[in-house]
Amino acid sequence: MKFNPTDFLSATMVLFAVIDIVGSIPIILDVKKKAGDIHELRASLVSLGIMIGFLFLGEKIIHLLGIDVNSFAVAGAFVLFFLALEMVLGVEFFKQDETTMKTATIVPIAFPLIAGAGTMTTIVSLRSEYSQLEISMAILVNIIIVFLVLKSTNRIGRALGEGGIAVLRKVFGIILLAIAVKLFSTNVKELF
Repeated sequence: MKFNPTDFLSATMVLFAVIDIVGSIPIILDVKKKAGDIHELRASLVSLGIMIGFLFLGEKIIHLLGIDVNSFAVAGAFVLFFLALEMVLGVEFFKQDETTMKTATIVPIAFPLIAGAGTMTTIVSLRSEYSQLEISMAILVNIIIVFLVLKSTNRIGRALGEGGIAVLRKVFGIILLAIAVKLFSTNVKELF
């Protein structure tokens, strides 16, 4: 297996755009506010495990369960859609209780925010163009970036202030809504 630096950089940039951790800062701040706090290292490691696992076993697992990649992407689109509506409209769809507060690091941060349907679909798509080594390295670089952003969200939040966070939340809510609609529309036609 030969390592190509150009392909590695390409795969890294594609994953960075899909994960969009910088654009997720308002969501992360909102989850931290509702859940109390999240464990950045745990969220990063769970995301890493999901992505690497999906790189090597993803297609086999979803086919074993009788699910295709398109159905998986449509399901992820629904979750992203409701998260986006919360951000844009200020309504609460995901009720917080003791259980959801304890699992906020995993759901929704690690999955579906970081290692969601879009990321998993992208990883499957990247396999047709790049080697598993290049994709694995790209995933690792992105997880390091994710960890650094997760660690600094409180500082970023303080720098932006309440007004800045509110504006950022609405803007990225609309972007997330558009991503959810695109993910849905691209994959739903493949189901019929």
